[in-house]
Amino acid sequence: MKIASFNINGIKARLPRLKEWLEETRPAVACLQEIKTMDEGFPADEFEAIGYKAIWHGQKSFNGVAILADGIEPKEIQRGLCIDGPKDGEGEQARYLEADVNGVRICNLYLPNGNPHPGPKFDYKLAWMERLHARMRQIWAEEVPAIVLGDFNVIPEDKDVWSPKAMASDALMQPESRDAYFRFLSDGWTDAIDALNPRGGVWTYWDYQAGAWQRDHGFRIDHLLLSPELADRLLAAGVDKDHRGREKASDHAPVWAEIRN
Repeated sequence: MKIASFNINGIKARLPRLKEWLEETRPAVACLQEIKTMDEGFPADEFEAIGYKAIWHGQKSFNGVAILADGIEPKEIQRGLCIDGPKDGEGEQARYLEADVNGVRICNLYLPNGNPHPGPKFDYKLAWMERLHARMRQIWAEEVPAIVLGDFNVIPEDKDVWSPKAMASDALMQPESRDAYFRFLSDGWTDAIDALNPRGGVWTYWDYQAGAWQRDHGFRIDHLLLSPELADRLLAAGVDKDHRGREKASDHAPVWAEIRN
């Protein structure tokens, strides 16, 4: 069973690339982030045409997450983490969607970026991570095979970025961000990419600016965290890096884990 995550950076703008990736790699489950569309604008029929059923949680122009499953409709468990946006009255942002697919709990997230740091957006990032931590503990207590995946907007260690110095002031690698991420791991969740690539040097994101892709100036912020029940079944994990180099591509590459059935 192949479970994948892809920050698509605008589903309407990237739809041809997204369908291309789905048909070439055929993951059993594909979690999308930054779909950047309201619910009524989600192109579900496009995915139905190639065999995928979907649930989604949209928001106008920003954020948004979706779960696609090959030949089966995801059974929605929860949307949102019940945490308001960084400004009073803004309401909850569309950043979290949870479902069951083929006996696996799929928790798809788009964690806040947190820049500029310091400031209210960084405070919101940390508050969101704390709420996520609480939800992950609830899932842990259920003892179900689970995967928490998506764009975490956290560079866990210096080995996960092309230049730690270049990113030193960014919210993605502040000590508080990293500490919050490692609290997930200290609870017993397994970072699938890191477990199979312990020396690092694996990137999932390359900025559109300053020739980052051409110079391979990237970093790893898209993660796959497995519960013990799923980590025992991990066969492989990787990044579909070549899809970042295609025409009109997202600035992220898809990440995936292969799980024994």
